[in-house]
Amino acid sequence: MTKDEFAQRFQMQALPKSEHNFNSPHKLKSAAVLIPIVSNQGQLEVLLTKRASHLTHHPGQISFPGGKVEPNDRSMIATALRETEEEIGLKSKDIQVLGQLTSYQTISGYEITPIVAFARKNDNYQFDDNEVAEVFHVPLSHFLLREHHIKVPFYHKGKSHNVHFMPYQEYNIWGATAAILHDLSLILN
Repeated sequence: MTKDEFAQRFQMQALPKSEHNFNSPHKLKSAAVLIPIVSNQGQLEVLLTKRASHLTHHPGQISFPGGKVEPNDRSMIATALRETEEEIGLKSKDIQVLGQLTSYQTISGYEITPIVAFARKNDNYQFDDNEVAEVFHVPLSHFLLREHHIKVPFYHKGKSHNVHFMPYQEYNIWGATAAILHDLSLILN
C-alpha cells in the first residue's frame, strides 16, 4: 500500500465504533497517542515504542508515543504531538496529521484518542530513556493480515471483553495498542 492509497482509504471510510469500551462508572482521564506511519523504501511501517522496564505502569509493554492530556494542550492532536516529541524526539514539523480513530477506553481508567499521521523516517530517534527503552518499526501489512489478530476473552466485573494480541518477531503487541491497530486495520481493509 502506498502513502496515497493509505490516505485515501483512511479518509474515505467512516470511523467504526470501537468495540473496546469498558463503560467505566468513573470519570476517565483523557490521553492521546500518535500512530506514526513511516514510508521506508516504498513500504509503509508503523512506528512503535517499548516502554522502559522501570516504569510503574505498563513497564516493557509495546505502545504508541503519547500520554495524558495536560492543561496547556489545545487539542488531542497537540497532546499526541507534544508527547511524541518528548518521548522520541520526533518533531511536529516532521509529522503530517491525517485524522483520528474512535477513542478507546481502557480498563485502567483512560480514554485514549489515537491520532493517525505520516511521519518522516528517522534513523536516529532521540528517545527519553526514562520513558522509552526502544523505538522500532513494523510493516503495516503485518497488522492488515487477519491471521495476526488474536483475541482472548477477559472477564472484568462480570463482563467479557476481548484482549487483542498481534505478536511480531520478538515483540508481544497486545492490549490497547493491539486494539487500536485492530480498529485501524478495519478502516484500511
